[in-house]
Amino acid sequence: MQTGTVLVGRALCLCGLLQLGVSTAAAQADHAVTRQEFTRRLVAAAVERTHHSVRYASAYVRIPYPGGDVPPDTGVCTDEIIRSYRAVGVDLQKEVHEDMVQNFAAYPNKRRWLLSHPDSNIDHRRVPNLMVFFTRKGEPLPITSRAQDYLPGDLVTWDLGGGVPHIGIVVNQKSSSSGRYQVVHNIGEGPKMEDVLFNWKITGHYRYFGPKQ
Repeated sequence: MQTGTVLVGRALCLCGLLQLGVSTAAAQADHAVTRQEFTRRLVAAAVERTHHSVRYASAYVRIPYPGGDVPPDTGVCTDEIIRSYRAVGVDLQKEVHEDMVQNFAAYPNKRRWLLSHPDSNIDHRRVPNLMVFFTRKGEPLPITSRAQDYLPGDLVTWDLGGGVPHIGIVVNQKSSSSGRYQVVHNIGEGPKMEDVLFNWKITGHYRYFGPKQ
C-alpha cells in the first residue's frame, strides 16, 4: 500500500512539473508574440514620422508633465524617438524622469550639464540620458559592424564627431543599394528614413519594449 502511495505521489509530482513546463512555454510564447506586435507598431510609428515636416530646433522649452512635447513642427533627433514611442503608448518623458528621480547619480547630468536635480522638460530629450535609460531599463545589445545584427525596432546611437551624439531607430524597410535596414532619424532636416547605419561611429545599440509590467 505504501509503495502504491509513493508511486501515485510521484505521478502527481511529474504531472505537476509537466503542467508547469507547458504553462511556462505558453507564457514565453505569449511574451514573444507581444514583443513582436509591439515592435511592429513601433516601427510603423517611426516610419509614419517621416511624413511630418519638422524644423530642427534644439532650444530649451518648458513642456507639460507627463505627456509633454515641444511644438509638433519642431524637434531634434530624440523627439522622433519620443514621439514614436508615445504613439504606441509609452511616455519616455515620464519613464526617464521617474528613473532619474530615483537614480540621478547614474545619469550624466551633473558632470555634463552641471545639473543637480532632474528636469522633466529636457532630460528625456538628451541622447546621453536615453543611452543610460535604455541600458538600465531596456536591453543593451552588442555594437558590431554586421548589418544583420541590427533589426527593426532597434535603437542606435552615434558620435557624429567631436562628441556630438545622435540617435535613430532601425525600421523594416531595406535600402535597395546596400540591402541594409534603413534608419529613421532627424539630423537637421526633419525625420528621414535613410541608409545611414554605418555612417558614423556607433556608441550604443538597444531594444526597449516599454516599462515592465
